[in-house]
Amino acid sequence: MDEFIRFIYSYKFKDGSIRNFDLRLDPSNLLLTIKRPENLPLWALLPFNKCAICPLSEKDHIYCPISANLAGIVEQFKNFVSHERVSVTVACEERIYGKDTTVQGGLSPLLGIIMTTSGCPIMEQLKPMVRFHLPFASLDETIFRGVAMFLLAQYYRNQDGKPATWSLDSLGAIYAEVGRVNRDFAVRMRAAAKKDANVNALVNLDVFASMMALGVEDTLARLKPYFSALLEKD
Repeated sequence: MDEFIRFIYSYKFKDGSIRNFDLRLDPSNLLLTIKRPENLPLWALLPFNKCAICPLSEKDHIYCPISANLAGIVEQFKNFVSHERVSVTVACEERIYGKDTTVQGGLSPLLGIIMTTSGCPIMEQLKPMVRFHLPFASLDETIFRGVAMFLLAQYYRNQDGKPATWSLDSLGAIYAEVGRVNRDFAVRMRAAAKKDANVNALVNLDVFASMMALGVEDTLARLKPYFSALLEKD
């Protein structure tokens, strides 16, 4: 068995060039293990356009953990425009995913993994979803997985004797915080990118976070008939 949980992202561009990113997660805590650039850029410093709700102390953290882990990838995509086409494959232990898409569409799920597994206290609330990462997920898939994650967390809290809630208001609050980080981090990232692929990949994530908070009740209402066998069981 591999000592890491791995997701290998491969981007093949129209000119034939290929860029590969081998993400390795510690299976005990899902934290990303990555080789950071030796000289991190100024925009990675924690005080640089720091997120308004960031709870990290500048005394204890020189760099924003997400920025430090993203710096090398942002550098590689800084000259790409959002709408350029690319063929993306994502390999994990269980299967391989593939899609022909735009650079921003192909970059979004990669950013999503890194942002949730780098040690940011806000973003790591979504970290359990990374274990069953689904690249290029639809909104319905994202809502289903997000709600399942949240309710499973309540089960674990109940098992540990902690207060648990079955209301999804708290899930909406989590995604509201994630959205604030996404938007603030986009300001930070604009200082690093000459063109718009990096920033717009992050905007894609923010759109999903916003739609998650707004659309969860309607989506769950549509999905309810699928559960008829379970709901009608005595």
